[in-house]
Amino acid sequence: MPTPESPMFLSRKPTVPPTFDGVDYEDTARLKAAQDAIIREQWVKNMMARLVREELSKCYYREGVNHLEKCGALRERYFKALKEGKVHGYLFEQQNYIPKEGGS
Repeated sequence: MPTPESPMFLSRKPTVPPTFDGVDYEDTARLKAAQDAIIREQWVKNMMARLVREELSKCYYREGVNHLEKCGALRERYFKALKEGKVHGYLFEQQNYIPKEGGS
């Protein structure tokens, strides 16, 4: 397994932002790179929600009957992460792309 600093890891890391801004749809390599970056970003948010859920579970177990008072901040953070942490793919953003005003 490559380490985070290895050349193999850096070569697989996306070099484009997770958006379709400025992507030429005729350039297959850049289009696939943008799609990959969007999926990776969604998975990162999903994994962050999982980590918060695990911390919330530990807090509930540790605090017992006082979990409503002691774990409130984690609970709110988890609810926020649930809304944002869904992996829904890139097709909707790709097919319904509206270019930003003033960009071109």
